[in-house]
Amino acid sequence: MMTSRERLHCAFELGKPDRVPVAPFGFGHVDPDSAMGHALVEKTDFIQSMGGAGGFLGTAAKTRSETDGNRTTTIYETPKGEMVSVHQRTEITSVQVQFPCKTADDIEKLLSIPYEPVKEIDPTQFNAWKDRIGDEGIVLFGFADAICTPAQFFSPEDFSLLWADDSEAFMTLINVANERLCAVAELCCKAGIDAFRLLGGEYASTQLGPYAYRQTVTEPDRMIADIMHSYGATVYYHNHGPTMTYLELLADIGMDACDCFEAAPWGDFDFPEAKARIGDRLCFVGNLDDMEVIDKRSRDEVCRMARALIEDSGGSGFVLGGTASGTYTERAAENFIAMVEVAEEFRS
Repeated sequence: MMTSRERLHCAFELGKPDRVPVAPFGFGHVDPDSAMGHALVEKTDFIQSMGGAGGFLGTAAKTRSETDGNRTTTIYETPKGEMVSVHQRTEITSVQVQFPCKTADDIEKLLSIPYEPVKEIDPTQFNAWKDRIGDEGIVLFGFADAICTPAQFFSPEDFSLLWADDSEAFMTLINVANERLCAVAELCCKAGIDAFRLLGGEYASTQLGPYAYRQTVTEPDRMIADIMHSYGATVYYHNHGPTMTYLELLADIGMDACDCFEAAPWGDFDFPEAKARIGDRLCFVGNLDDMEVIDKRSRDEVCRMARALIEDSGGSGFVLGGTASGTYTERAAENFIAMVEVAEEFRS
């Protein structure tokens, strides 16, 4: 019988494991040290993701923050003038109400910040989680791609308008960010990090469209994935949105596995069609919504949906899981464990 780690890697490599892996993505709102937290790791094929690498601004960027009541202002100092970001908090959440960049002119200001690259990556936390999870699953090191740079510094509206009005300036920022991130990816691999969660593509798939996706996501992310693969690392990709439109563009990145391939009404995923189009190119992970399906529907209904997905998969190139929301509760944890029982029905 395979270990969970072996089972996941077999699926990622498009093989047919002893049964379809059932993988919660992180602990959600379950205490990792609780009885349920331990049960999740022991009874499912657990995927733990952790915060990872940045690197676009480097180590020389100067910022300062000022807090006034429920508003925090962050000032980025640049040779061409200050840029300002403002976050506002409520009792429930926080939101960014002012972004540091608004037009293409601000890209020149952003890129004028002196850049000193990150010199090394500390793998201590990653290795600690690997030791803790052991053969019960895998641990992924978070890695935000280049399109996260304009998405971080521009509001969603200005982000979209920038691509429409000045795609050349947009791509200047993407290309600089990607060059820096490729260097960080190599540092991570040299530090011994062997599995990554690459994310950011959904900013293009939900806001910019297929042509922009290839330019801003597929081509830059393929360079990062190639570096990770050159060191033998696993590349796991995360992308929300209408993925049927982007299937081939996603597959062209060259990742091993990808989530979350959302079903209606949150996405447009059609498993049989997707399997026919790119099923020999990546492992599908998903796609039962953590909050609205696994956390809210009955055990019987969740198991019925899980059974249908396993049948559609044919038992290979598929990991049964959620949509990586990170917000599920103990009820969903119980349903994840119940789905393992369903997967056992199909054991090879």
